[in-house]
Amino acid sequence: MPYQLAPFAEIKLTEPLLRLLVEEHEETTLPTCDRLLSYFRNDDEPIPGRDGAVDWRPAQIAGLPDRLTRPIDGAPPKEIVIENDIGWRVQTVVDYVAGRDVAFVSRARDAQLAQTVGEVVEALLEANGGTGLIQEAVLLGAIYGHVDFVLRVGDLPRREAKAQAGLDGLLNVVRSMRIEVIERPRAFALLNPTDYRRIDAFIIHHERWLNDVEDGGFLSRLGSWMKRSRIDAPPRRATTTVTEIISASHRQVYEDEQLVLSEPNALGFVPAIHIQHQRRPFEYAGLGEIEPLLALQDELNTRLSDRANRVTLQSFKMYLGRGIEGFGERPVGPGQMWMTDNPEASIQAFGGDAESPSEDNHIREVREALDKISAVTPLAAGLIRAKVGTLSSENAMRISLLGILSKTLRLRQLYGRGVSDLISMVLTALDQAGWLPTEQCDRCVEPLWAPPIPQDESRVLADALVKRDLGVPSEVILSELGYGDRPRAQPQPGR
Repeated sequence: MPYQLAPFAEIKLTEPLLRLLVEEHEETTLPTCDRLLSYFRNDDEPIPGRDGAVDWRPAQIAGLPDRLTRPIDGAPPKEIVIENDIGWRVQTVVDYVAGRDVAFVSRARDAQLAQTVGEVVEALLEANGGTGLIQEAVLLGAIYGHVDFVLRVGDLPRREAKAQAGLDGLLNVVRSMRIEVIERPRAFALLNPTDYRRIDAFIIHHERWLNDVEDGGFLSRLGSWMKRSRIDAPPRRATTTVTEIISASHRQVYEDEQLVLSEPNALGFVPAIHIQHQRRPFEYAGLGEIEPLLALQDELNTRLSDRANRVTLQSFKMYLGRGIEGFGERPVGPGQMWMTDNPEASIQAFGGDAESPSEDNHIREVREALDKISAVTPLAAGLIRAKVGTLSSENAMRISLLGILSKTLRLRQLYGRGVSDLISMVLTALDQAGWLPTEQCDRCVEPLWAPPIPQDESRVLADALVKRDLGVPSEVILSELGYGDRPRAQPQPGR
């Protein structure tokens, strides 16, 4: 049965266009996403071995050359060394960006409204995972290059129906809203042809597991016959392909191309927020942390494997015996003696591990290249190889971590702006339903991030005294020092 896309005629979404978008997503985007995820996780994957055995090898082995993974017949298997430099770098970025709680301060002009907005934001985030929601978004963005938030308001009741609900009723409505983090493999967007920054329709397309066993018709009957014939035929879990289309005016859900839901979008806008992890001008897809490191990660694993093979070959000394009968039948060891009447007999030792400066330099330079491209050094992850100065000094620490701190500030701006836009979208929905009347300027919230590195306690206290002298309220200062509740918004003059 064909798609029923008449409600999306305004944005010119037709069935041929939808099928083309889905085909491009499955053939181009999904293989790229699978590769990025495999390099991040580096899970062990089963590989058929000899005599029906199964060998488990890490996923990054796919980037090694054939001379290491496919030895010549009869040759012993090569030593494989995989060091996942990508995984810990991505996790370090997530820890620096969203490793601690984030508070959002309302910039509403009215103090009472600002306090209400603050409680709404706190209830919304707590109901959707709190800081874990932002951590998940940063992680997925770092892997795939971008991430999307989708707001699910469900059947949002109007305030007139519950006039006596009060603040508790408002917070209950907010807690019923759901913020869904959508990763790149599950969704794509139909962009406006005249403005690439506008999303005409957000399309979620993925395969979903069902709590059922697959019924495959003839194949199922064949499986039953095999079972009766005492041949193992493991059952398969049933799945369905879900396609959800959300535009500013309508929403449809298909399962295996069968329409199961069609309803108008009461919000009047596409409830999706798109965040690029690293900006790519004029493109929808962003750039993550993994893609620039793939070639260097393969080079590092290749050289580490080569060094392992060299060490294996040279780590033990070998002996060449000449003119000694039975030399190969008796082991070489301490106190071992041979006797011979041959005056030309000799024993020559060779092999043993030898220093290879060029190899060590090359591996070190590859690691330094990974540090420069990612801006994440081993020091950022807590590894101190040598003396780097007086690390008790905050300035010395900042200079040593300048790269990761600059990246942290940039990413906090991107993700903070995305979450702020999402909260503004929630406030717009509440205003439309009559629960919390606000103007556009009252829906602005500002993220308040914790410092990415520990601060000198004496300096923090000195800054607090300066803020007090400038007139900052005591409750705000105490909350920033960790002795009170989260900071509430203060009225902003002229805003």
